[in-house]
Amino acid sequence: MEFTSILFYVFSAVLVLASLQVITTKNPVHAALFLVLAFFNAAGIWMLLKAEFLSIVLVLVYVGAVMVLFLFVVMMLDIDVDSMRKGFWKHFPLAALMGAVVALEMAGVLLGGFRLTEEPATAAMAEAAAKGVQYSNAQEVGKLLYT
Repeated sequence: MEFTSILFYVFSAVLVLASLQVITTKNPVHAALFLVLAFFNAAGIWMLLKAEFLSIVLVLVYVGAVMVLFLFVVMMLDIDVDSMRKGFWKHFPLAALMGAVVALEMAGVLLGGFRLTEEPATAAMAEAAAKGVQYSNAQEVGKLLYT
């Protein structure tokens, strides 16, 4: 097994666990911090996929701005958690059904996407490989924005 595959599995396992903690933890500040951890792991997966620009944007925009603002707002609020939990079990069967439907849809999409045997090549990647040029997503975004 390659090192990048091991990194992918580590990042994705921590991402799934942090995401579960976001929705199951009782303290809203802890939920926000677990969301920050999930964003950093998602950025790590983007880096493994050679999408450096999207990874940096995820960290800068979501973690750097949105999550910090959300964390400050949550810390200033006086949230009564007990009143929020009333009626949870009454709505749980519908929520579980909807969650199962979403999980089945995601599994259908993901299982169809993993059937590819080789990495799909775009026209720009094929042209760059023919010329012997190293292809980079960040360079292509820079060319698009600044030319």
